[in-house]
Amino acid sequence: MSFFKKIFSKEKKETLDKGLEKTKTSFFSKLSKAVAGKAKVDDDVLDNLEEVLVSSDVGVDTTLKIIERIEERVARDKYLGTEELNQILRDEIAGLLSETNTGDETDFTIPENKKPYVLMVVGVNGVGKTTTIGKLASQFKKKGLKVVLGAADTFRAAAIDQLQVWADRTEVPIIRQEMGSDPASVAFDTVKSGVNQGADVIIIDTAGRLHNKVNLMNELTKIKRVMQKVIPSAPHDVLLVLDGSTGQNAFEQAKQFTKATEVTSLAVTKLDGTAKGGVVIGISDQFKIPVKYIGVGEGIDDLQVFNKHEFVDSFFK
Repeated sequence: MSFFKKIFSKEKKETLDKGLEKTKTSFFSKLSKAVAGKAKVDDDVLDNLEEVLVSSDVGVDTTLKIIERIEERVARDKYLGTEELNQILRDEIAGLLSETNTGDETDFTIPENKKPYVLMVVGVNGVGKTTTIGKLASQFKKKGLKVVLGAADTFRAAAIDQLQVWADRTEVPIIRQEMGSDPASVAFDTVKSGVNQGADVIIIDTAGRLHNKVNLMNELTKIKRVMQKVIPSAPHDVLLVLDGSTGQNAFEQAKQFTKATEVTSLAVTKLDGTAKGGVVIGISDQFKIPVKYIGVGEGIDDLQVFNKHEFVDSFFK
């Protein structure tokens, strides 16, 4: 029995394999063309490989880092056959992910010494932010944890209503106010209510607009400040949700949000509908922020805890 089968459920692995199918197929068709007719890894192969990685949305800087490491191995080993390239790429990608402390978890957990655990979720509209919150609530509840949701995206009525739908679906309490209410007020009420209810996890949704970084920064800072009146260490995690299908645009969003607020973890969604799964590798490497969750389908159980071994295994299967 392989390492992966021992640690991960068969169903979860199958979902991940299926979710990364488009990325894998696109990547390996490009890779096979890059090495066609070549017996060893030479400058031509490396140039072609660079093109393959960039066009797979790994990102230019991360691609150059991977190429540099392969060049070092070629120089060291003197001869590398193209048939070894898959294993080398696999090793280097797993190595890069290790450097950001990404992907060591195998299940939905929270730190034992932080209760309630306050999670603030940020991201632009349309990336799957509210859906990710709903799926997280479902997963934490399955673990026997008491969850409270806070609808602090008061900028859009649709956001409040959408979160309400998820609260009803997962049967967890939600704190909400009318559209146009002060988001910080909603966050304060949510944290206070969570403490009073003996919640294990409090998840706060926030507005997803980026048209003015200063406003966004001020709003998120204010939300943090009022939560800290109830729990001085809150929020314990600021989760940025990115749409993996947007490729390079996800890099830009990560850049803007990390300038506006301190982001401590990432969720990359919609990987099942795209061939741009390489974006997970590039974003993790470039921003040095751990990828915590990935979305590989529309089902409530298709939000997975990101594990680098599992991801690399599915990517190179």
